[in-house]
Amino acid sequence: MTKQILAIAITACTIWGCGNSKTSEKLNADSLTKDSLTMGAVKPDGLKVTDEHNSMNAVDWDGTYKGVVPCADCEGIETTLVLGKELTYIMKTKYLGKSDAKVFEEKGKFNWDKSGQVITLDGIKDAPNKYFVGENKIIQLDMDGKEITGEQADLYILKK
Repeated sequence: MTKQILAIAITACTIWGCGNSKTSEKLNADSLTKDSLTMGAVKPDGLKVTDEHNSMNAVDWDGTYKGVVPCADCEGIETTLVLGKELTYIMKTKYLGKSDAKVFEEKGKFNWDKSGQVITLDGIKDAPNKYFVGENKIIQLDMDGKEITGEQADLYILKK
């Protein structure tokens, strides 16, 4: 009898604990929304909550990122971007499906925006040079520094 009561108590605690966890997560998700590029918490009234954590100081961002981004007149652009702790970068691009598929290399410095979430690669003109920095990935932004949306948005992600 004691074992049955103990088993029922443990089961009840487990179910109750899981139920509270989901409710808590839902409340947190409902009460705050995330601005997709700055990742800063935004209260329902539109005021931004100040948070000292950002990609620049809370993410292990230095390293090598790779991916194939869409191309208007080729099969894709194989892209490798190396970010150095000294705020330097090396970008290698290769236009896939071209008969003369050379590897182009750009080197230079980059800087962080004031939110500490987006980097700008200096020296790149006539091509996207802004990237949102996330955990183990960077996301290429459009020519105006805006997030690329739509069906192909996931194709603009370079993974570490």
